Amino acid sequence: MTNQPAEGVKAELSLDGQGVLQLKWPRAASISQADAEAAMLGVNELCGELRHPMLVDMATTAQVSRGARAVFGRPCQASRIALLGASPVDKVLANFILGINKLPCPTRFFTSRQEATDWLLKDQQAVA
Repeated sequence: MTNQPAEGVKAELSLDGQGVLQLKWPRAASISQADAEAAMLGVNELCGELRHPMLVDMATTAQVSRGARAVFGRPCQASRIALLGASPVDKVLANFILGINKLPCPTRFFTSRQEATDWLLKDQQAVA
């Protein structure tokens, strides 16, 4: 597993052995635009020229700012994104993100890590 340094970033970011980016926000995180920009910069740096599917663990996230939602609507090196949550609040937050008019890649909300991973890996390989 390859880890991206987390200086100034609230989220943990890694690339697992299956080629799936793992982005995990801490409990009760309030994600600002700056947090989102730092996380997406980390994604792009970790991926380099390749695109990878990404699992975003947002369980227990407290808030996602309007600016952060706008950042999440920009293209990055993720080929598809699974939002993983555990509660009705997580689903509401995910719906705000999914409600962005034009998402840069296929994105879905899941409550099961296995179902999310299966969807991410279906017909997917790292793309140059």
